[in-house]
Amino acid sequence: MGHELDVRGLSCGLFPPDGFVSVSRDRTARLWAPGGINRGFTEVHCMSGHSNFVSCVCIIPPSDLYPRGLIATGGNDHNICIFTVDSPTPLYVLKGHKNTVCSLSSGKFGTLLSGSWDTTAKVWLNDKCMMTLQGHTAAVWAVKILPEQGLMLTGSADKTIKLWKAGRCERTFTGHEDCVRGLAILSETEFLSCANDASIRRWQVSDFVTTGEDRTLRIWKQGECAQTIRLPAQSVWCCCVLDNGDIVVGASDGIIRVFTESLERIASADEIQAFENELSQATIDPKTGDLGDINADDLPGREHLKDPGTRDGQTRLIKDGGKVEAYQWSVSEGRWVKIGDVVGSSGATQQTSGRVLYEGKEYDFVFTIDVNESGPSYKLPYNMNDDPWLTAYNFLQKNDLNPMFLDQVAKFIIDNTKGQTLGNTNAEFSDPFTGAGRYVPGSLSGSDAVPAADPFTGAGRYVPGSASNTVASLSVVDPFTGNGAYHSGAAKAENIYFPKKEAVTFDQANPTQILGKLKELNGSVSDEQKLTEDDLILLEKILSITCNSSAETPTAQQLQVLWKAVNWPEDVVFPALDILRLSIRHPRVHENFCSEKDSIQFSSHLLKFLNPKGKQANQLLALRTLCNCFVSQAGQKLMMSQRDTIMSQAIELKLCGNKNIHVALATLTLNYAVCLHKINNIEGKAQCLSVISTIMEVVQDLEAIFRLLVALGTLISDDTNAVQLAKSLGVDSQIKKYASVSEPAKVNECCRFVLNLL
Repeated sequence: MGHELDVRGLSCGLFPPDGFVSVSRDRTARLWAPGGINRGFTEVHCMSGHSNFVSCVCIIPPSDLYPRGLIATGGNDHNICIFTVDSPTPLYVLKGHKNTVCSLSSGKFGTLLSGSWDTTAKVWLNDKCMMTLQGHTAAVWAVKILPEQGLMLTGSADKTIKLWKAGRCERTFTGHEDCVRGLAILSETEFLSCANDASIRRWQVSDFVTTGEDRTLRIWKQGECAQTIRLPAQSVWCCCVLDNGDIVVGASDGIIRVFTESLERIASADEIQAFENELSQATIDPKTGDLGDINADDLPGREHLKDPGTRDGQTRLIKDGGKVEAYQWSVSEGRWVKIGDVVGSSGATQQTSGRVLYEGKEYDFVFTIDVNESGPSYKLPYNMNDDPWLTAYNFLQKNDLNPMFLDQVAKFIIDNTKGQTLGNTNAEFSDPFTGAGRYVPGSLSGSDAVPAADPFTGAGRYVPGSASNTVASLSVVDPFTGNGAYHSGAAKAENIYFPKKEAVTFDQANPTQILGKLKELNGSVSDEQKLTEDDLILLEKILSITCNSSAETPTAQQLQVLWKAVNWPEDVVFPALDILRLSIRHPRVHENFCSEKDSIQFSSHLLKFLNPKGKQANQLLALRTLCNCFVSQAGQKLMMSQRDTIMSQAIELKLCGNKNIHVALATLTLNYAVCLHKINNIEGKAQCLSVISTIMEVVQDLEAIFRLLVALGTLISDDTNAVQLAKSLGVDSQIKKYASVSEPAKVNECCRFVLNLL
């Protein structure tokens, strides 16, 4: 007895032992301890602080500062009150919700999650709001933190439950037919929900792996089969997932196989080839039920493979020349992959099928390319319906070969496939991304042919911080340490990686090639947008001024022409974006585009190019331009004022397969981290940490990973709140695997320094 109105919430207390806390519509919270009459409970004290009824309560675990923990209450006054167990008045009040706070949950390191009738959930660390979780369309009635994984759950009156990681919705659970009112954690991987539909449901949080007697290993994500891996054995009996994420599989052929996503642990080329050969020669017995009953006479022909599959791992049978072949749909590749010949059809094998298996896929050709006499050979797979220019570009990218070989490799493909190409492959106008002309290193000036040329800019792999407009080789001064190549024995005692003090920029280019491409594409735009000869001279001048550290200042007329070129159609604008990327570093150009007068128009225009469905060349150069905006104060102010919009749009490019874009995205995040470290903006740091965590999940390029690690270290340096927030998001467990990367050594060294802070 004690409350005067409805009791709306209860929570087990940590102190006194076996006690609890209650909250009520009478606007109070009360702490109770055992020891009353007839084994009852006695009120320790009554806590007041809300101006309206109190609807929820939770206990925040003990810390060094508050060894007895804290009590958090949420109310109809939109506020959250934080109490110590010894005081009837709030220690502090959390304000930010716009309607009733109806649910609370606490996690590690003082993290608090709140749900509200305003349709949002908020993440709090001590007395500050770290991030707002937006996505529900009705009141958030229930919240729970899964502390071990850094995951958060929200249940809503919109009948859904959402799973959040690092501030982003990773999965939505549907099934309830009315408002979700409560959540309960069963384990690290399971939870319960209850709803106004009078049902309680049990859910699985984590992704999982299954094996079966259909010869497959299946990887399930978000409740759906994300990947199917066929094995050359009839039954795949068992599997387990190692701590590093590798999957171990045991099969009826007596062989244990380990599958990994890590480039560090991938099998040798000979082992992979042996597996592919074994798989391609496998035969499938229709009597096993693996593929169902088969009537060869009723099967369609090869034209049946022109229609895409509906799900990953879908199997389709075709009849080809009297034999029956089995194909499996690969969502990641967007095509059908042959998985074997059906026993009893014709006994055909890879040797008689007329196609070549390479890395688990079939191709019309697999060429062996020798780049130089002393170097290794490379395999170049090609199908007749592929674009030879895009195939050549991807081949060079995959093997880190000089893009100056683009013409040579594409011509080799065309010559050796007897010119049997599909579609327009005009060598003169077939940029692999735009369909227009290509930067051809050395085509305009023999002296400009450079090693390791970037396919978009004609420059070498960029060297952040370099003041020279000449192309640097790969053994340049490192942008982060100022030293030469990293060695595994370096930086054992001193952290030379972070906190980063200055922005990282993209400075390298080949002006001659950029101008040559611009002039070439100028002929394809409309008369209204076409640049005159005088305009082209003005652009050449501004490029010369900004690339050669000239004492001259770009004129207003030059800037007007640049803006006109930047507004070219999407298919041909990339050379103009490249000039903008270089020019924005100049104080006069910087002030023109980043000042308050024109800055919003400028940033909005760049953001248009970050559309995930747009041209990758434009995406890359827009990201690099945004990175270069950090060179001076006006640009930093613009970038910080537009942080939410820019980061939310930029992160959508994480799923692209272009490592140059991933490096630019990581650099943009790093530059934001540099600014946030200077001003110590904890909410901005929370957003940046969320972005880092999200990108880390999909990016594999180690240069991009390194820059994300530097960004992470910069964000949490000298900031205990940021350290605690990073821990609560599970970032430490996310980056541990990079501590074992052998090369480049800077990755594991930087990772270890970050882990030391965490």
